[in-house]
Amino acid sequence: MTYAMSTHTQRSTAVAIGWAAAARRRTVAHLVLLLLLLVTLAGVRGAPPATLAPERMVRVIVTGAGGFLAGIERAVAGVGGLVSWRLESMDAVIAEVPADAVRSLAATRGVVGISQDRPVRMSHSIDGFNAAADGGSAYNVNRFVQAPNAWSRGYTGEGVDVAVIDTGVVPVDGLANAGAVINGPDLSLEAPDANVRYLDTYGHGTAMAGIIAGRDSSIPNGPYTSHDVYAGVAPKSRIVNVKVANSQGVTDVSQVIAAIDWVVLNAHSNGLNIRVLNLSFGTDGIQDYRIDPLARSTEIAWRHGIVVVVSAGNTGFGDEQLNNPAYDPYVIAVGAADTKGTMSASDDTIQDWSTRGNAARHPDLVAPGKSIVGLRVPNSHADQAFPQARVGTRYMRGSGTSQAAAVVSGAAAVLLDQRPLLTPDQVKKVLMDSATPLPSADALAQGEGLLNVKGALDRPTPLLYVQTHQMSDGSGSLEESRGSLHVASEDGDVALEGEVDVFGHKFESGEWGILSWLGDVWDGGAWNGTDWVGDCFCAESVTGAVSWEAVPWSSSTWDGHPWSGHSWSGHSWSGHSWSGHSWSGHSWSGHSWSGHSWSGHSWSGHSWSTAGWGDDA
Repeated sequence: MTYAMSTHTQRSTAVAIGWAAAARRRTVAHLVLLLLLLVTLAGVRGAPPATLAPERMVRVIVTGAGGFLAGIERAVAGVGGLVSWRLESMDAVIAEVPADAVRSLAATRGVVGISQDRPVRMSHSIDGFNAAADGGSAYNVNRFVQAPNAWSRGYTGEGVDVAVIDTGVVPVDGLANAGAVINGPDLSLEAPDANVRYLDTYGHGTAMAGIIAGRDSSIPNGPYTSHDVYAGVAPKSRIVNVKVANSQGVTDVSQVIAAIDWVVLNAHSNGLNIRVLNLSFGTDGIQDYRIDPLARSTEIAWRHGIVVVVSAGNTGFGDEQLNNPAYDPYVIAVGAADTKGTMSASDDTIQDWSTRGNAARHPDLVAPGKSIVGLRVPNSHADQAFPQARVGTRYMRGSGTSQAAAVVSGAAAVLLDQRPLLTPDQVKKVLMDSATPLPSADALAQGEGLLNVKGALDRPTPLLYVQTHQMSDGSGSLEESRGSLHVASEDGDVALEGEVDVFGHKFESGEWGILSWLGDVWDGGAWNGTDWVGDCFCAESVTGAVSWEAVPWSSSTWDGHPWSGHSWSGHSWSGHSWSGHSWSGHSWSGHSWSGHSWSGHSWSGHSWSTAGWGDDA
């Protein structure tokens, strides 16, 4: 059926349909308004509405008490922040947090400090290494001991030479400025080889030299305060390189004594001004220091105006006695502190492996010694053996009283820059009296506390201060100075033992003690009756300065065993001596000069190589 509508009916129907459509539109509008209201209310309770400016976030470094890293992360999340980087070696994190939550975060239990980490620090790094965020970087080590305060006042160690008796020095960047390193004699078993003469084939001496006096070639004259450059504690001091150990860390105590004698004799010759001597090693010899030849040699240097800084040791020998010669009360014996990556000394501790000593003789003070980033020697023994210790391509990380001693040697150079007339006794007194006590650290192991360069510069000169310990006459046994550490032939069949030097010549300790005091023990290039080096500075060094000429050792023999056949090699002094603590992970970690001597515990696990010199590396 077909229906036809009238015009009136059509008009009435259209109006009804229009009202219905309008009602539907109003209903939809109301629903939209309701949804917007709900979204707005949700925004008030949670995230801000899109129409408001987002809350300002800041990047900060949040440091916590030891072992509280997980708690820090929870605290950051609790204030609406996000952790972007864990700094486990510093017990800290880098995080983005709301700006208005920083104060409440700082008040959280277990959080010991918050500092802003400006975006520029995170936008680039040096060689893949963020020095600003690493508690063991040179940048932060210098800050922890307040060395930049000295630099700002014009005291950088300029004019002061620091002798480093060690495994040699390679002029990598940081030590490549003209005149930054002067080569003394090479008294190591590698001296006959012109290709490696003076050079650090082991990887320890270069790291020590950099901690003391490094400065990148881009900043030969400063400024040294930026985190994107490498600088030592005394960046304008000069290193006098006296190499005694080879690529295995091998050397004999007679070589070290001869090296100290050379430093004393030549401290102010040929334009040198050696005022500091760094010895980042030691033996486990325990004879009374008052007769020990090695102790005697350091005291002679001390009495001739040279501040002798020695690593305390790293308990690599299984006892608490300081290594020889750190146990001599005249020298500055240095232990290793863990700064926890913070500027506050309240949380600092002493590393378990840093030798404590005893009530009669213990470290005089401590300096940063955990996971210290030093200059790397590519393809050196340590570099090849422990690639996990590399930091980028330029650096290598190590822990030990070796590193701590180098920091103090740099500080001594800065102090002598400020007051050149200070005696070694006065330097020691000032450094000890200005040290910062560590309330959380072992009282015996820390000595007077953590090195404070600013405090030392501000400390008045102790007039007429003189140490009054009984002096060593050096009349004791050279063999006892070695302790358990002996150079051995490559096959291990022949050991260097007894009262003979590394050339097999008889060592008369009493006579030597007198001649050494008088400065007559070196006769040109001869020591103890054997030619060790040439008679003068006459060869060009890698840094453009003259060096001490070497003489070939290949024809020398010991007890009938030619060096070319039974060459002394990695069987000892290469065990427990170069005051470190290991090159792996966050510390070098083993036992060596090859064992127990570069004041630490080695470059890897149990040793750098064999059986060494009183500290670890």
